[in-house]
Amino acid sequence: MPPPWWNSSSRKSKLMPKLLCAPMATLSHEAFRRTIEKFGGCDEYFTEMINAPSLLNMGPFEKYYLMDGPVPEKIVWQLTGSSSSPLAKAASLLSLKNGIGIDLNMGCSAPQIYKTGAGIAWMLKPLDETREMVRAVKDALNETEVKTGIHKRLSVKCRLGNDDFTDESFFSFTDMLFEEGVEAVTLHPRTLKEKLRGWPRWEYAEKLSLRYPGMKINVNGEITDAKSAKKAMEKAPHADGLMIGRMAAQKPWIFSTLKQEFSESPEDERKPVDAEQVALDYIDLVEEFQPPEFHRTRLQRFFSYYCKTFTFGHYFQTQMLNYHSVEECREKVRDYFAKVPDDRFQ
Repeated sequence: MPPPWWNSSSRKSKLMPKLLCAPMATLSHEAFRRTIEKFGGCDEYFTEMINAPSLLNMGPFEKYYLMDGPVPEKIVWQLTGSSSSPLAKAASLLSLKNGIGIDLNMGCSAPQIYKTGAGIAWMLKPLDETREMVRAVKDALNETEVKTGIHKRLSVKCRLGNDDFTDESFFSFTDMLFEEGVEAVTLHPRTLKEKLRGWPRWEYAEKLSLRYPGMKINVNGEITDAKSAKKAMEKAPHADGLMIGRMAAQKPWIFSTLKQEFSESPEDERKPVDAEQVALDYIDLVEEFQPPEFHRTRLQRFFSYYCKTFTFGHYFQTQMLNYHSVEECREKVRDYFAKVPDDRFQ
């Protein structure tokens, strides 16, 4: 029997929606992807935001943003920027690399991003200005395709718009994306300032799916477990994929859990996860795949989420956010599970 949310009229050929790992600053890097892949991984990995002007200047740390392991074929390069030309040039550069394609960040609502004209600011600018930027990026990808014969997808991650958005303003924006050749949209159906208050309006993803049958539509926001995933798909049964962010850091095995839940023939009961070993392995991976200058921020960001799983999560989180060396970070992990051994296997 198909899951209860499944709509038999869906255009899909399979029950399982695609599972996507969200672009998250200081998190969506190679060490994080390798941690998730140990549990079977997901269908697509969006990179953390790559600032177009910084990429073009190719500073000493840009090479770490361009790492594409361990599954280069699943990478989606997410670009951010406030003007058309750098975004198009950066897209051209990234289109020569491995991966599925380029994603334009038009949804980040962090003030330090959108106040510079990037992120969700692209939804607030005059539509013709945003159209010009999207067209320039698409043209850059088309030029690469003509030269190489390799197609790279153009996608957009966005929100509903400003807090006073209307259906007319939202669909005018998405109509423009469709007209300019955007092939996929990931919608976090909240407005600029809604943050995490209340349930996302997932039904807008369904409206997009029905409005643009030829465009892939992914749902994002508050998908934390099988129950919320199925709730999202009940609201948007024609959506192609589910994007998960913070919960992938809290439980890097969440994608494997969802695969089992969505399967028509579930496998045997999932084996317990050694949470201590996951944490220690992640520290090793950060040391291996990130520069020393990034170790502190990458470890702190991960453990700010990961520690929430546990019985004394606040205590564990405080310990992990205040370490003084990478080795001390390891010691604090071992110390926590020695004190709370029942938390080790999840």
